[in-house]
Amino acid sequence: MLIIDEQTAGHLLDAQEAFHAVEETFAAMARGQARNFPVVREALGHADALYGFKSGFDSAGATLGLKAGGYWPHNAEHGLTNHQSSVFLFDPDTGRPTAMVSGNHLTAMRTAAACAVSIRHLARTDADTLGIVGAGHQAVYQLRAAAAQRRFERVVAWNRTPGRLTELAAAAEALGLAFETPPLHRLGHEADVIVTITSCHEPLLMAEHVGPGTHLACMGTDTAGKQEIDPLILQQAQVFTDEAAQAVGLGECQHAVDAGQLDVERIQALGDVVTGQCAGRTAAGDITVFDGTGVGLQDLSVARRVAARALEAGRGQHIHFGH
Repeated sequence: MLIIDEQTAGHLLDAQEAFHAVEETFAAMARGQARNFPVVREALGHADALYGFKSGFDSAGATLGLKAGGYWPHNAEHGLTNHQSSVFLFDPDTGRPTAMVSGNHLTAMRTAAACAVSIRHLARTDADTLGIVGAGHQAVYQLRAAAAQRRFERVVAWNRTPGRLTELAAAAEALGLAFETPPLHRLGHEADVIVTITSCHEPLLMAEHVGPGTHLACMGTDTAGKQEIDPLILQQAQVFTDEAAQAVGLGECQHAVDAGQLDVERIQALGDVVTGQCAGRTAAGDITVFDGTGVGLQDLSVARRVAARALEAGRGQHIHFGH
């Protein structure tokens, strides 16, 4: 079995590689070649942590495995990232473990890549202002991945604690983008693409904040009870997700469906847009929403690529594990 630590994983996976891996996963799911297994996600009742498993099998990519981990909100006090996870890969022909890959960098990269895939396929081609709501660990990953998908001229960002926006400002400057920190309602009106990446349990962005033609990628809601946007936005929008069943249980869709503001039949798979089975955006004035709950297959896909590159480069640690 190959063991790949966090630093090595970070060196072996770049944004372009992550984008292609995640886009291919969306396509494999749409074609019925890959499926996610039911998610286990629980509050531990210890350290305010959420812990769980995401797993699946991709027959097209011969990828089988799981990601174990979750969210420890007090980790910053210990100098650690709040999101902690590990990915385990298995040989689908024999069941033997083939790799264990540190999953923190991978999770941030695949989450940003899923957002980028939604922008590539759903945002208006003339979008020039990118909005970012949230300034946690994953926000810079989101900004960089999103910025690669359109000819953005500026970034408008908001966070409950404005002082934490300095990293986003530096990332935008490095990309040659103007950076502003308007109030949330103004961000909503001015941004053509809005990425939400928070851990909130109440709506931040309201329906009256969002204008026609906006694409929203909601990337923070992945647990029952979490919420970033007003359910009325989903009522008015074309709604897409990575996996409908998961979105209804864990994503932004949970609130709109529960309130009777969104029929489950209206939730479309982003993979169907990627493969051309669904048109996606149909008019410039449409509001489109991607409810990105994060599926295990995305973690497995990027981990498989990291493991393959590690083998090619002679990186990682090999151990004998079982017969």
